[in-house]
Amino acid sequence: MADKMRIALLIDCDNVSHRAVEGVLAVLARYGQVNVRHAFGDWNSPHIKGWAEKLQPNAIRPMQQFAYTRQKNATDSAMIIDAMDLLYSGNVDAFALMTSDCDFTPLVMRLREAGLMVFGFGEEKTPAAFVDSCSQFVYIEKLTEASEVDDDDEKSEGAKPNTRVPGKELRRKSDLVRLLRTAVDETSDDTGWSNLGAVGTYISNNSSFSPINYGYSKLGDLVREIDLFEIDFRQGSAMVVRAKPKKTPQKR
Repeated sequence: MADKMRIALLIDCDNVSHRAVEGVLAVLARYGQVNVRHAFGDWNSPHIKGWAEKLQPNAIRPMQQFAYTRQKNATDSAMIIDAMDLLYSGNVDAFALMTSDCDFTPLVMRLREAGLMVFGFGEEKTPAAFVDSCSQFVYIEKLTEASEVDDDDEKSEGAKPNTRVPGKELRRKSDLVRLLRTAVDETSDDTGWSNLGAVGTYISNNSSFSPINYGYSKLGDLVREIDLFEIDFRQGSAMVVRAKPKKTPQKR
């Protein structure tokens, strides 16, 4: 059950801003309990001083990793070892990796091969290879409030409030439109209606899509806004959708 999923959150403090960690935990809380919270970095380095203030309030365990040599990121190796130890322990059902580093792509693939979901959280600069490898990927800028932006923090540049992308702009995103249309078509019954839950499951099985990246906390809210589907409710609560009939040009 999703509400009982045990999630391990591993944070690469060298490659991601601390400002969205509360938002990350809020997103993961929808899926289960984040019972493992490890943050990796050299805690003697001023580069990650912002993370130090986030540890105790969010029950995050700091994992010290000294930088033994320059131009070598020892944090990556430490995170990978920790992830594999957790995998073989059998005590977690899913992983969440908070990083913008594409070097973790093979790790994500290995964890997914083991049948576990992998949630990715990183900045918008994150390479597509890592984004696409995750079960679901969320850009942390979407979780960062504008009021938290600090001018002296280089990583906070470009952070913006979680504004919703309007429907007109959503309909211009061909990849998004194609994904939604395909998901509805593949999960529809004989009458053309699809349960929104089935649509969401199909999407999560085939892409790293998250409605949060468009400013929506729920898939249903995005579907309403994009206005490409008919919407109905069955048994009072279950949302079902169906592709709107194509408009035929009027004869003159």
